[in-house]
Amino acid sequence: MQTTPLGRTNLIVSRMGMGAGGPSRLGNRTGKTVSESVDILRQAFDAGVNFVDTSDTYSTEAIIGQAIQGRDRSSIVISTKKSTRRKEVTPKTIEANLNNSLRCLGTDYIDVYSLHGVVPQDYDYLVSDVYATLQKAREQGKIRFIGITEMFNEDMTHITLRQGLEDDLWDVVMVGFNMLNQSAREAVLKKAIENNVGVQVMFALRKALSHPQSLKDFVTHLIQHGEIDPADIDLQNPLGFLAASTVSLADAAYRFCRDEPGVHVVLSGTGNPEHLAANVASFERPPLPDVDVQRLRHIFRNVASTTGQSMIEAPGR
Repeated sequence: MQTTPLGRTNLIVSRMGMGAGGPSRLGNRTGKTVSESVDILRQAFDAGVNFVDTSDTYSTEAIIGQAIQGRDRSSIVISTKKSTRRKEVTPKTIEANLNNSLRCLGTDYIDVYSLHGVVPQDYDYLVSDVYATLQKAREQGKIRFIGITEMFNEDMTHITLRQGLEDDLWDVVMVGFNMLNQSAREAVLKKAIENNVGVQVMFALRKALSHPQSLKDFVTHLIQHGEIDPADIDLQNPLGFLAASTVSLADAAYRFCRDEPGVHVVLSGTGNPEHLAANVASFERPPLPDVDVQRLRHIFRNVASTTGQSMIEAPGR
């Protein structure tokens, strides 16, 4: 498993991170027992994954707490978050949530603590009224680094993170980025590199990549809306050119994101041991051929209206 420093934090992190949210939540939402979910995380740790991301709303912090028992805490990087979307967020609620996260995780400190799902209209308030509480927690040793995550489904032009990177208050950001929507390259990653900010990528794998017909429908929709040039793509097999260098579209998706300049950790979530093993194998493979990367960049260069999860996502459309 490849590792890299997480920007200016200098935490050494695996390029693959375990995401404890999403539809699976380590299997917690797909019928797995707590013990089975704990085993999934331990399988990931044994495979060299040392980064795990969760949130106060995922109900998986306690699972992570069990999984790290008996492990060298200093070798595992834990990221958790306080949800801000449609939530009352005050210094008091932040302090209470942080203390509860510490209790559930069974740890004295959290490596990266982020304000989660921050939309542009909430950003200024969170900086002026809440950020100082995060600074205080860092001074107390409860958290090591402060992060922020965007609400990609609502903020597909990355307004929140563009503002956050200009302010340079955040040690780590979480951004939506995948080979179908690469808008974060210029909007976020360029400045993150300049500021040496740690970058977690979410949404590397999207529904449009899960089935050939889904991908055809997705591409057709984007052609109709002028975001893909039909001359650039074979509609009958839109990403068929990747077959020679990948084992699946999921494999291509993870490797594409992993090797994007400025990206440190790519999150992957599952509660299935076989699925986990396949994902680990993808992260251990070499980079995609440069000719394929450049072709992907060219085909999807104008896409900004969707995360890749469905064909119609942009607000107001």
